[in-house]
Amino acid sequence: MKSPSDDIPPGVKKRQLALLGQQIRRLREEKNLSQEQFAGLAGIDRAYYGGIERGERNVAAINIIKIADALGVEVGKLFPPLSTLRRALKGGHDERGAAS
Repeated sequence: MKSPSDDIPPGVKKRQLALLGQQIRRLREEKNLSQEQFAGLAGIDRAYYGGIERGERNVAAINIIKIADALGVEVGKLFPPLSTLRRALKGGHDERGAAS
């Protein structure tokens, strides 16, 4: 069975951030909003927001709160299940970018 972490593009150093971005993208798409529309609604720069969805940004807590508020969900809903994040950690990279 395919897991969400199978969809992470090669070269993404922080697999957990990519999974977070995928979850946020899924929630945004459920609202039928473009990235540009949603970034405006959340009060976040569109390019920065795109980086969040691609897993390129380590999102500040204040922006997590803005995203949750704009989506109308609790902050915890933005995060994939912990078991998925743990699997990604085992196959991902550590803080220095070294293979784990």
